[in-house]
Amino acid sequence: MEKLFKIIFYLSLFFLILFFYTRNLSLFNHFYKNIKEIKNPNDLDVLVNKNNRLNKYYVPSDLVLMDLRYSKENKYLREIAYENYKKLSDDAAKLGYKIIITSAYRDYYYQENLYNYYVKEKGEDYADKCSARPGHSEHQTGLAIDVMGSNNDYNLFEDSKEFSWMINNSYKYGFILRYPKGKENITGFKYEPWHYRYVGKDIAKYIYEKNLTLEEYKKRTN
Repeated sequence: MEKLFKIIFYLSLFFLILFFYTRNLSLFNHFYKNIKEIKNPNDLDVLVNKNNRLNKYYVPSDLVLMDLRYSKENKYLREIAYENYKKLSDDAAKLGYKIIITSAYRDYYYQENLYNYYVKEKGEDYADKCSARPGHSEHQTGLAIDVMGSNNDYNLFEDSKEFSWMINNSYKYGFILRYPKGKENITGFKYEPWHYRYVGKDIAKYIYEKNLTLEEYKKRTN
């Protein structure tokens, strides 16, 4: 009986480990498969991710050049996102916070070069975790921004005093934290505390209150 018990125990342990291993693999094996071409690229809640691709020639028609008070160098953003970002940044400044955009609109070819750089330097697996393939980047919509705080490093935005304010207030201006911690299996990207996406105030409020990703929101509402 003792020998039979050990056999049952180890078999159970084996299948339990196998289950968790294959389950974790299945969380990510659906990315960049069954890719759909996006038909509504101008919608504020357009879903651009590893399974939804923008046409390489898509360029928003209402891009505006941002003032250097709000961004580094010459950055462009769709007008509605820019107007709301200015309000966000100005209100934050009144409270002693400094929030500056480091990256905004990127065209298809910029993203292609960026992604290929990561592949060349660190391999495709790494590139797919930290960078979108061309056509799959939210930055091409002109609605996505990367920001930095008063510590002047977007990679360390989570360590800045501005981070907490941004997390708790950005939705009031129509922005959401696009790639939150713990949702990597849904978004397909690692946690990015610096990456925000304009979706409009009503949708942003709903996503914030329900603790959703844009993928989860679209699934609920479609």
